[in-house]
Amino acid sequence: MPGPFRGEFPIVVEGVRNAFGESVVHEGLSLKVRRGEIIGVVGGSGTGKSVLMRSIIGLQVPTEGRIEVLGEDITAARGDEDIDIRSRWGVLFQGGALFSTLTVAENVEVPLREFYPEISDELRREIARFKVVLSGLPEDAANKYPAELSGGMKKRAGLARALALDPELLFLDEPTAGLDPIGAAAFDALTKELQDTLGLTVFLITHDLDTLHEICDRVAVIADKRVIAVDTIENLLKLDHPWIQEYFNGPRGRAAHMAQERIVRTDKKMDKPAQAGD
Repeated sequence: MPGPFRGEFPIVVEGVRNAFGESVVHEGLSLKVRRGEIIGVVGGSGTGKSVLMRSIIGLQVPTEGRIEVLGEDITAARGDEDIDIRSRWGVLFQGGALFSTLTVAENVEVPLREFYPEISDELRREIARFKVVLSGLPEDAANKYPAELSGGMKKRAGLARALALDPELLFLDEPTAGLDPIGAAAFDALTKELQDTLGLTVFLITHDLDTLHEICDRVAVIADKRVIAVDTIENLLKLDHPWIQEYFNGPRGRAAHMAQERIVRTDKKMDKPAQAGD
């Protein structure tokens, strides 16, 4: 098994075209993801954010273009020949996509059984329980079935399965959708903590402006069937593209930005040395 990817860009998308019949979703789409960053991917409904993710992980074959992941050409890989590269990423699909007839621990064991059938049952169970706890779930959640979990717990269970193989890349599709603000903030904090401690590169599809402001290093904007900009939110706000301005400066965008500014001001105030008479 190859060592960890040491290049600058673990994900490189060049000139991708995705089409379904006469409907063209992407045309000439290109994107480079930097190693170790959390990149947020945004765009209006129907812009193909999830289609792009599925193309990167080999579930959607582009009609044109090239996709390189961890130094390997995904668009050229077919069948069992790409099984090794697939073990180096984890995916949390929207809603968790858990197997309803399996417990949380058994769900986490699925990729372990597929890629490492030689390990013992005892070790596989131990790894699964560790990943459950790593995802922020209580240890007893390992024996529960998806129907017994709340929406937030299902997300974390799906995350535990995505982390089962110690991936280098983590793909998250709308991870905070359907969560209350407290649960969404907690998931954001967990994502950031995992990125820091495990050295993950995170590809995150979201509509959550708070998530973008809180944990994303850069944001890729999909519009006009391609990625029109990739930058920090601060720099994106300087662009005059109408969708970018409407998205980040609309009512919800202003609210998120103001909330972030209040947090920064509070942090600075707390860090300021006390003055005589304070």
